Amino acid sequence: MTRSALSCPLQARRCGGCPLLGTPYPDQLAQKQRRAEELFAAFGPVEPILGQAEPLYYRNKAIATFAPGPGGLVCGTYAAGTHRVLPLPEAGCLLQDQVLNRTLTAVLEAARACRWPAFDEDRGAGLLRHVLVRRAVHTGQVMAVLVTAADRLPGSRNFVTALRKAAPWVTTVVHNCNPRRTSAVLGRDVRVLYGPGHITDTLCGLRFSLSSTSFYQVNPAQTEALYRTALDFAGLTGRETVLDAYCGTGTIGLCAAAAGARQVIGVELTPSAVRDAAANAARNGIKNARFFCADATEWIVQAAKEGFRPDVVFLDPPRAGTTPEFIDAVTAMGPRRLVYVSCGPDTLARDLGLLRRRGWQARRLRPVDLFPHTEHLEMAVLLTRGDAASR
Repeated sequence: MTRSALSCPLQARRCGGCPLLGTPYPDQLAQKQRRAEELFAAFGPVEPILGQAEPLYYRNKAIATFAPGPGGLVCGTYAAGTHRVLPLPEAGCLLQDQVLNRTLTAVLEAARACRWPAFDEDRGAGLLRHVLVRRAVHTGQVMAVLVTAADRLPGSRNFVTALRKAAPWVTTVVHNCNPRRTSAVLGRDVRVLYGPGHITDTLCGLRFSLSSTSFYQVNPAQTEALYRTALDFAGLTGRETVLDAYCGTGTIGLCAAAAGARQVIGVELTPSAVRDAAANAARNGIKNARFFCADATEWIVQAAKEGFRPDVVFLDPPRAGTTPEFIDAVTAMGPRRLVYVSCGPDTLARDLGLLRRRGWQARRLRPVDLFPHTEHLEMAVLLTRGDAASR
């Protein structure tokens, strides 16, 4: 564990990506623990935060933006609050997997060799917008996704050859076209230039296939710590029907299915994520999980009316939290346990207040540090109603 302050060349240039880097890691954990205790004191005691043993180079995904520089094409991160690109330092980012840092350098050199220009947002001209790289830490597979403003990529074969020569660990290369004027990195058009177009990783003993658009937590070690906490809270015995709301690619639900749930129902709004969830279930030989493409609130309201009665509900909404209608419906279903996983502590506190007014009580609250050196805080909360905790 890092006990001294760290520094990065980009800090002085207002990168903003890791505002706590200058604070020793144990002090960061203490700050986050205090914040959790202040936010959730009204709901019960907060357990000690789960920190990371090695809190550097943990990100398995990185995105860099292309821009013209004094010496030619550069790529890097935006300065905080601006669209000014700060070229990545030679040593790379301290939070990104070191293989990804080297991959970004190789992508830049290959793009320079192709003499491709950066996209100019103001003029709407140019070609290269972003590069996204992902690494599956357990398999070592690496994906590089080149995002352009045009659908044509002249010289793409030369680019792949140059990239593979400089970075032979890259197992697949994807071209993504995003012609829209938007802050979103990826567009809808995807073309595989090399390899299978996906990488495969292992999480909690299960294999997951990751495409260029798949959602997947960026800190694998701490994600396993978070999921182990959530599964411990669920108290599965092999007899439970589990609802995984806002299930994404099905990671939590599939871990529950493998851990002993009798059946798992997952609900997710994004069609590609639902397809990934079903494929991941098949890949792992899991036959007791089904996934539905629907708005979580609309689905659960209808399911409650139809008498669906899960034993355990996992709730992992986006940062905006869930809705009062969802809370009413899940209360009507009467599950024995509700496990709320949150990436937004403020909205979690709001939702815990709504749940308490419906008779739910927070039995355990556990912060998990998924993003060391940032101000982000993840929480796992176990809730029951009445004497359900003893059943």
